[in-house]
Amino acid sequence: MRGIKPLLDKVDVTLNPGDKIGLIGANGAGKSSLFGMLRGELHADSGEIDFPTKWRMAYVAQETPALDRPALEYAIDGDVTLRRLEEELAFLESEPESAANGTLIGELYSALADADAYTVRSRGEQLLTGLGFSMAQMSQPVASFSGGWRMRLNLAQALMCPSDLLLLDEPTNHLDLDAIIWLEDWLKRYAGTLIIISHDRDFLDGVTNVIVHIDERKLKRYTGNYSSFERQRAAQMILAASALEKQTRQRAHLESFINRFKAQASKARQAQSRMKALAKMEELAPLRAAAEFSFEFREPLSAPNPLLVMEDVNAGYRTESETSHDVTEKVIISGIKFSLQTGQRIGLLGVNGAGKSTFIKTIASELAPLSGDAQFGKGLSIGYFAQHQVEMLRHDESPLWHMMKIAPTTREQELRNFLGSFNFNGNMASSSIAPFSGGEKARLALALIVWQRPNLLLLDEPTNHLDLETREALTMALAQFEGTMVLVSHDRHLLRATTDQFIIVADGKMQPFDGDLDDYKDWLFKTKLAEKKDATNTAASLPKTGTTAKISSAVAPAASAPIDSVDRKEQKRLDADARQKLAALKKPIENKIKHLDEKIAKRAAQKATVDARLAEPEIYDKDKKKELTQLLADQTFYTKELTQLEAEWLDLQEALEKLGN
Repeated sequence: MRGIKPLLDKVDVTLNPGDKIGLIGANGAGKSSLFGMLRGELHADSGEIDFPTKWRMAYVAQETPALDRPALEYAIDGDVTLRRLEEELAFLESEPESAANGTLIGELYSALADADAYTVRSRGEQLLTGLGFSMAQMSQPVASFSGGWRMRLNLAQALMCPSDLLLLDEPTNHLDLDAIIWLEDWLKRYAGTLIIISHDRDFLDGVTNVIVHIDERKLKRYTGNYSSFERQRAAQMILAASALEKQTRQRAHLESFINRFKAQASKARQAQSRMKALAKMEELAPLRAAAEFSFEFREPLSAPNPLLVMEDVNAGYRTESETSHDVTEKVIISGIKFSLQTGQRIGLLGVNGAGKSTFIKTIASELAPLSGDAQFGKGLSIGYFAQHQVEMLRHDESPLWHMMKIAPTTREQELRNFLGSFNFNGNMASSSIAPFSGGEKARLALALIVWQRPNLLLLDEPTNHLDLETREALTMALAQFEGTMVLVSHDRHLLRATTDQFIIVADGKMQPFDGDLDDYKDWLFKTKLAEKKDATNTAASLPKTGTTAKISSAVAPAASAPIDSVDRKEQKRLDADARQKLAALKKPIENKIKHLDEKIAKRAAQKATVDARLAEPEIYDKDKKKELTQLLADQTFYTKELTQLEAEWLDLQEALEKLGN
């Protein structure tokens, strides 16, 4: 129990050494409380929770003191056994020399060797490099880092600690995609038992082999990763639905018999037995949908093409000195050449601080370009979602107040109905948002964007604070969004499902990335996340020719060589490289063609509906004049757009054929 709220009720679950367990459930179901019990901070009201007493446990501290201690030393502090041995050695070495003292010092040196004391700095540096710290940052004091970076240091401490049981509660929340990919790889190699709470389904799929689901105050174990859990859960719900339907029919039959015959003496005994059978019948729990929340973006009213064009733009920040009023400029990304066409769906890749948010703020006009030319299409309507947008909501006002502010002429009931589709029902719609969770506030910010029907969505980490069900609802809505989108996210499932091309922001530049997220992962491990000895030479370089993933500007034709100068094995390798290059060049074009096919089919269906209505004689009656005008405008719009889409489709097919030749 937490207060008067029951979280778990008579649950039994067994986990085995070496399992990598994903602990999932709705917000407030009791995941963090279960971690608290494992750590001994909370105690069960009844029952037992047990694991071997000799097991060493590691977990991420939630608070980070503002210390002057260097980041690397703070990370190494996670190995408490090693630090204790070092303190004991320092004490003994400060004492007067004696035979007994010398023996103890010798034993401590042996214990330090067993604790890998002589590789600890190297291991600490590798951990911090993987989590995104530069060598220079490792020597900086903990107090100089922001909250998100301090949480990374706490995570590094937990990973440094030799452990048999590792507890991680939302470890990806403060990480960028590069660090998440590194952490996933590290956890796969972790030898102990892992229990992890996460709302990132790709991360859970990559790390876990067991899922424990908290639902209706019960714990249920599923073998396999998160995708396997979803399949098993769906099958169980289908079976449960069938069982519930069968039970309902049986109950109705028994009740019908009882009602008809309980007053007849000849049938009284049979009626009595059926009443007992009805009383004994187990009540199956009513089914609840796995993802109760869903929504969709309304179709944009119009869209200019192109939506925007940037030529030689430098993006960054201007600051003015309070004393001298001198203006200084800090360029984050330079030489941006970028155009955004209707229907493009772009994902931005790069580490935190590379400039992804700066670029999005520049498009959103929150930051003015420092130099260069940025032209925005007439009729451009931007829907911008970022964490600071959520924080700007008025906490003393209600969801309904926020809606009325952007739609003052709309009837209240219509706004209430709309808020209801985002799960803000009844009193919740008219209550202050102050007690709302982070996920509920993010959902309200999304609702405000959806209402305004933007033709360009700019989304900067939209899944922060969202649970798995709401993330899935957002993913489905974005996949069906008909406008244009630029997305920054560390959620790979969201990126995969909603974008069809990527741009890398790194080293103050933006470059197209020809490949998918698997290619990006391969590239990371071959360059930035390579062994430390190789990282010095490769971390800052672009992928070489023949690497699976390529940055387009770095692609170069393979050097030709006479066939008789290479053996068959080498020729096969060259052929394989050539096929890889061709596939990487084709993939973004094929993705665009697939997206266009879907859009053409949808527009053709919409035009067919309009044509069918225009073929009906009554549409030309005087009282239908307004509808007729709208239908003719729609027919013109759909015809024009279909012509443009088909022309674009033909151009892409021609480009694909040229590559094939």
